[in-house]
Amino acid sequence: MSPQPRSASGGFQQSLARFWQRVSDGMELNQLWSQFKSEARSGYRLYSRDVEGRKDATRPRNHFETVKQFAWAILEKLSPARRVLLLLAVALLLVGGADYASQNARGETIRVSFDLHIYAGLLLLLLLTMEIADRVVMKRDLEIAKEIQAWLLPATPPEVPGMQLAFGTRPANTVAGDFYDVFPRGEGKFLFVVADVVGKSIPAALLMATFQASLKTLSMTSGSLVALVERLNEYACTCSQGGQRFTTAFLAEYTPASRKLNYINAGHNNPVLRRAAGSIERLDVGGLPLGIQAAAPYSAAEVTLAAQDWLVIFTDGLVEAVNERNEDFGEPRLLAELNSGVALAPSDLLRQIMAAVDRFTGTAPQHDDTTCLLARVG
Repeated sequence: MSPQPRSASGGFQQSLARFWQRVSDGMELNQLWSQFKSEARSGYRLYSRDVEGRKDATRPRNHFETVKQFAWAILEKLSPARRVLLLLAVALLLVGGADYASQNARGETIRVSFDLHIYAGLLLLLLLTMEIADRVVMKRDLEIAKEIQAWLLPATPPEVPGMQLAFGTRPANTVAGDFYDVFPRGEGKFLFVVADVVGKSIPAALLMATFQASLKTLSMTSGSLVALVERLNEYACTCSQGGQRFTTAFLAEYTPASRKLNYINAGHNNPVLRRAAGSIERLDVGGLPLGIQAAAPYSAAEVTLAAQDWLVIFTDGLVEAVNERNEDFGEPRLLAELNSGVALAPSDLLRQIMAAVDRFTGTAPQHDDTTCLLARVG
């Protein structure tokens, strides 16, 4: 029996379905709407920063002035040539059309109408095409940078005797300014490091790479943890633009044989040490962030870990993750997840914490990278 010919309407519907699948990338309408809201908030935040920077306290605020400042904020993101194209397209849209009338030799009136909306649309399409080309090139470069950054961060935790580890990071953009690592240093010791370069995206990622390189080089030299941090700080001051690009960091030497943790907190979020009985200690001894003052003094402190103790080291992007009401996730929620998951493996607890952050933030765009390192003794 020969197959029935496909109807024209059925073929059109299938073509339309394939077209929509390609355009939407398989996302549902609610997902597309959530993505639009997230991108709209990010765009508004980008332009509003420029508007806030231009505010003149001596001039009264009004809607016209705000619209004008937003227009300038958008224009200045374009190259001068593209600004001219955009202004020309807007002018053609406002004019709309033009009529030309003349008389021929027989006295007949000939009228010619021009619809300038078409030319305005073509100019806007040209401008959009040029902007997309730039975005594609930038995205490709960022993907390469992301791959390089992934090589600098450990893929899996090392084997530390008597301890289970898990760590992970989420960049606010394609690349991040957060750094984490655990690696051997000296005889029978391991160096724990979590750092956060101020800022985000490419500038922060580049400084993170220099921090990683200097850390690995300096950690191979002998000396105390204080000496290591002081040398790191001296190097950071040479590329911090006078202290503007500083780095907060938590560094600790752990000796599995004695379960002693010798640490320095260089202006970082205080890590949480949850004892097996449930009490909470903060590891807050240290000094200034790296890169602010070359001769800054640093102090070290020591704690002894016990079986079933938890160590949680994180960056501010975790506790300062915001929801749509601009509320922070906060340390109380982090501690609640920690207390509810003490029986879990560190990798499972890390997934639970990240899932809780996702539920809390929803579609709200995040302004900082998120990194967390979990360690459980015994």
